Amino acid sequence: MSSSQSVSQASMRRYYALSSKLSGALDRWQPPAEIILLLTAFVVGLTTGIGAVAFRYLIRLMGWISYTWIPAVTSDWGKAYVVFVPAIGGLIVGLLVYYFAREAKGHGVPEVMEAVALNGGRIRPVVAGVKALASSVCIGSGGSVGREGPIVQIGSALGSTIGQLLKLSDDRVSNLVACGAAGGIAATFNAPIAGVMFALEVILGGRFGVRYLSSVVVAAVTASIIGRVAFGDIPAFVIPFEYGINNLWEFALYPILGILAAFVGAGFTKALYGAEDIFDGWKSVPEWVKPAIGGILLGTLALIYPFVTHLSWDQMPQVYNVGYEVIEAVLANRFTFGVAALLLLLKLIATTLTLGSGGSGGVFAPSLFMGAMLGAAFALAIQQVAPAGFIAPAGAYALVGMAAVFSASAHAPVTAILILFELTGDYRIILPLMLTVVISTVLAQRLLHGESIYTLKLTRRGIRLQRGRDVDVMDAVLVQEVMTLNPPTVHESMSISELRDFFFRSHHHGVMVVDDENRLKGVVSLQDVERGQRVEGWEQLPVSEIMTRNPLLAYTDETIGSAMQRMATRDVGRLPVVERANPDVAVGLIRRTDIVRAYQLGMLRRDDMQDRANQLKITEREGGTEFVELTVHPNCAVDGKRVSDINLPDECLLTTRRHNDKLHLLHGKDKLEAGDMVLALCDPTQVEVLRQLFGCSPP
Repeated sequence: MSSSQSVSQASMRRYYALSSKLSGALDRWQPPAEIILLLTAFVVGLTTGIGAVAFRYLIRLMGWISYTWIPAVTSDWGKAYVVFVPAIGGLIVGLLVYYFAREAKGHGVPEVMEAVALNGGRIRPVVAGVKALASSVCIGSGGSVGREGPIVQIGSALGSTIGQLLKLSDDRVSNLVACGAAGGIAATFNAPIAGVMFALEVILGGRFGVRYLSSVVVAAVTASIIGRVAFGDIPAFVIPFEYGINNLWEFALYPILGILAAFVGAGFTKALYGAEDIFDGWKSVPEWVKPAIGGILLGTLALIYPFVTHLSWDQMPQVYNVGYEVIEAVLANRFTFGVAALLLLLKLIATTLTLGSGGSGGVFAPSLFMGAMLGAAFALAIQQVAPAGFIAPAGAYALVGMAAVFSASAHAPVTAILILFELTGDYRIILPLMLTVVISTVLAQRLLHGESIYTLKLTRRGIRLQRGRDVDVMDAVLVQEVMTLNPPTVHESMSISELRDFFFRSHHHGVMVVDDENRLKGVVSLQDVERGQRVEGWEQLPVSEIMTRNPLLAYTDETIGSAMQRMATRDVGRLPVVERANPDVAVGLIRRTDIVRAYQLGMLRRDDMQDRANQLKITEREGGTEFVELTVHPNCAVDGKRVSDINLPDECLLTTRRHNDKLHLLHGKDKLEAGDMVLALCDPTQVEVLRQLFGCSPP
């Protein structure tokens, strides 16, 4: 046994001993449940506030090392530090994340949401320390990320650890996770109300019960007080002017800004995960090296863009780091249209490079940055054609744009509105703020098919969340698995009178209509017959006169969940099932009774998945389990095999696969094919063995 394993096991023994003592003390004293809830919330707020303060000072230290000390000692190298500092920072981040806590990769909030929805709020204690160190290095070395996401994850990990030490229930632990998230936002923004709403709206998925609200408020207020003691009672952004509405015609402009913000937020989300796909596709490059490559690309961008755009910088490029100083500059109306538009594009590229390559940091600040630039550029463009003084200064639109782009990305309109209201302290901007945020959020939900920048990361892993809960039961079942085979059909020339008799004999309420070549022509229901009877001479009229032509269809390879959404949209009780390659021939029918069977099948599969995952937890080593993305390579050991026939390493579980751009949960009968993307839950010591099975690395 290595010395690191011995140290880890000793730490675990001390952890469990402390947990037993604390939970034993609670059992002896038996305080009221409300007291436990509020007292633990206070402790979480206190520790999160202290953690947020320490994290911000750690970022300052890393920033001083990166952009004061290193430039001084390498002054003969000119601006070269702009490239090698982010590269070194990325390498350190990659090593920390890869070897100590994979959950610290990326922006962190999706991992917290996953823990609340699927794991009873349980987060490994080591995540708080690794996330703090990795994110401070990433931000301090110039990574284009925010500090809010890491503080949320740090606070959530602290709340989870306290709940686990006291051996509280899953619901209480999840509540403390939300307390940590609220405390993180409250401490970093000096915005306790927004912190509360972020925790309830995003982390808990809209659960606003008194029990949740009271504990989260206690934690947010406590953390905010700690932040004010350390940094003063000042908002995150210094806004030099009081912004409002100059002209009622501006209410016609803010909806346009909301539409633009929706496209920017959706584009940011898609670009971020597109960059992740590109970096993940580099299988020949070790995972821990990729953040360093992202740092090199980021540094190259920063070094080049002043020559291309004539946008100069002194010590640190504008697109580096959190970017609050640049946001304050645009709020003070210091930018021209060209500068604001360029910084919007450059920040988008810089953030996707940092996070797509595997950096550690949040998306909160980058979305605020891009929103500020969008709002300012929009206002400055309008000012060029509108009379002087017709609209408010560009800073007002920058403020509203900040909230609109953040909400378009995160789908958290209440949080966005409240956080900007707390930042300004001025009610006069609230009306255009609410209008713009709502428009941007609704449109972005359409553009992203209901996913946010947080939930999309989980959806790509096969985990679909709705209101903070996993609702992927129906997406675990394909249409072809539960559809009714060889359903009865009627010919389009059948008379309505004959069709009525058919319905009475068969007790069906609807049936598919075909032609002489058995091609699908439409569907007809009992309600159609009743409407047809109102026409004189209806008895001899053909079915083709009353049937629904071009009906909604279901496809054999899609999930029941997507078929259900189509049925709900039009309120229909059945869908003909066809093959995508031959949509004119029905191979089955989906009815409401089939959906009930699909739900039962999905629940059985979920229970089986949870049982197997619980078995992994029981045998979990000190390193914990981790998710691994794998590609089935041609002629590898698993190509063409059913899941049940694969000789998997101990403590490994295949969870989901993406086949022909469709994602669903795996079960024993599924056969893997070359090109499939598979997500596995595996003990870290068995990862390489699993990769060899899939042909991802040489044996």
